[in-house]
Amino acid sequence: MSSTRAFSKTNPPTHRSRWEIFLAVLGPGLVVMLADTDVGSIITAAQSGAQWGFKLLLLQFILMPILYIVQELTVRLGIFTGKGHGELISETFGKGWAYLSVAGLSVATTGALLTEFSGVAGVSNLYGLPRSVGVALAAATLLTIVWTGSYRRVERIALIMGLFELVFFGIAWASHPSIHEMLNGLLHAPITNDDYMMLVAANIGAVIMPWMVFYQQSAVADKGLHPEHYRHARWDTAVGAIITQAVMAAVLIATAATIGRLNPNAPLNTVHQLSEAIIPYLGDTWGRIVFSMGILGAGMVAAIVASLAGAWGWGEVTGFRHSLEHHPKDAPWFYGIYTAIIVAGAAAVITIPDLVSLDIGVEVMNALLLPMVLGFLVALSIKALPAAHRLRGPYLWLVLFVVILAGGLGVYGGLTSLPGL
Repeated sequence: MSSTRAFSKTNPPTHRSRWEIFLAVLGPGLVVMLADTDVGSIITAAQSGAQWGFKLLLLQFILMPILYIVQELTVRLGIFTGKGHGELISETFGKGWAYLSVAGLSVATTGALLTEFSGVAGVSNLYGLPRSVGVALAAATLLTIVWTGSYRRVERIALIMGLFELVFFGIAWASHPSIHEMLNGLLHAPITNDDYMMLVAANIGAVIMPWMVFYQQSAVADKGLHPEHYRHARWDTAVGAIITQAVMAAVLIATAATIGRLNPNAPLNTVHQLSEAIIPYLGDTWGRIVFSMGILGAGMVAAIVASLAGAWGWGEVTGFRHSLEHHPKDAPWFYGIYTAIIVAGAAAVITIPDLVSLDIGVEVMNALLLPMVLGFLVALSIKALPAAHRLRGPYLWLVLFVVILAGGLGVYGGLTSLPGL
């Protein structure tokens, strides 16, 4: 792969060259974390702020190390085995388990596209465009980016798109939150309230998506990172975890300071409802532009990550060529699966009218798949890694606690989001 030539063993680097190495390694962790703050996660954070003010703000910071602990395992596996997640499951546990894993991944990635394209549809409505036009343009953009680019080019475009999410910091600042109310909210958590705990579970469930695990491990392998890049890759993941949860906190602060103060019962189940609630506080013209940039950035980077995760996963299990360094003519199945996921997600959003029910279904589906995905991740980290890098001792127990917490509360949050439960 051409991407691997950028990384080679050298003499101990100087201070400057260490920064150069870090910037070269930077990408897989930051991209996957920006994708984590997708349209569904933004809506979850907005609901948290609107309904409970700042009482769920502390949770966003607590989730930073939890997110890092899980995704760091994908870095470790990708670097020290040189293999993607699906390939490693196949080699370690057999083809049957590998096919089960990527079948669940396919459902999760297609479902993720429904959520992201529904965000695009919501933005289209803000400008009076039929959702079919907005979604079709988004799908065409995603296909063009991957079909015409190398891994590095796709990664850079995904980073640029994801960085549009940073506008939510500006939205939070423009909402003029009360510092006193923020501090008071940090100290009060009504954990005996069922509605509060349901949103706690929803936030935890939203922080780890099944396709994130597949994407980051495969991206590390496709980028050609080696053991000497491990420390830099961990920093890449740590920086990403901090940024993505800071974005979630910014969305929560913005809605808590505006909607939560004046209209806490406002429905916030779709991008259109969220825009109607928050744009008046920002000013109609600039508010609409800034809000649209944030939503589109979140949705598009998540769409790239989720769909590539699906294509990589199937390629790793079946053995067909599965690298962005290959021309589409040389890897037709890889690019074909990516295309099928994009087209299926776009077509569903264009043709299905009830996007709210659609998004709830995706949330439940991801929650139910999460225990299986995290279970494979931990099992591989114990069994497939070289002995020196396997999970062991107190850190193993910490990881098990985090995985059980994330998987259990994710399922709880997903199931309780169903009507009548």
